[in-house]
Amino acid sequence: MRPTDRLFQIIQILRRSTQPTTAAALAEELEVSKRTVYRDIAQLIGQRIPIEGEAGFGYVLASDYDLPPLMFTPDEIEAIMLGAQWVIGRSDPDLSKAARDVMAKIAAVIPEHLHPFAEVPSVGAKPAIGEQVSGVDTTMLRSAIRHGRKLSLHYHSEACQDSTRTVWPVLLGYSDSHCLLIAWCELRKDFRHFRGERIMGAEMLDESHGLHAGELRRRYRLWREARLTASRLAESA
Repeated sequence: MRPTDRLFQIIQILRRSTQPTTAAALAEELEVSKRTVYRDIAQLIGQRIPIEGEAGFGYVLASDYDLPPLMFTPDEIEAIMLGAQWVIGRSDPDLSKAARDVMAKIAAVIPEHLHPFAEVPSVGAKPAIGEQVSGVDTTMLRSAIRHGRKLSLHYHSEACQDSTRTVWPVLLGYSDSHCLLIAWCELRKDFRHFRGERIMGAEMLDESHGLHAGELRRRYRLWREARLTASRLAESA
């Protein structure tokens, strides 16, 4: 790795870290010595990059610092292209269009020597298996998640039972064959997974669930971790 690429990568590592990153961790990821990391950090600080910390404690990058847009490495470009290809093959038409637009924008603005990584990447997403069917407007579901609004769902369960639920949407997930709405269900007083093809109808309500951004997602993550832990304990018993 060239020294300039390594400096850029150090900034990228610090940008994605929420806790101080030690020189040892940086050295391991970059496959260099800690001495090289110390020298690179000193060089970045000398270039007025707002890095704080010290040897033995770790380093953090100021949260308001950003690089010029579209400073992508070849690996980052191929990662974006792979993700965009996967999204295009899913059932959400708005996200598919957005993914195509992303690919076109990147190809239009990156330097000439990076064009091959966007136009003929070395990676590719597996095509979706069959057609993903959803009985509801996924754009509306995503809007409800973003704005913290409740949903009224008309759902047809696997046991062929119909019900109307008021839910707090958390996340809209996709697999190769279907989409899945993860939400807190007021009826069951718990988190539930709703298959997209079994949602017969949905309405975004005027009522908010009242939690600040990220709190509902945090609660779902804790719920999921607890279930995984319980499952592991049951398997080992």
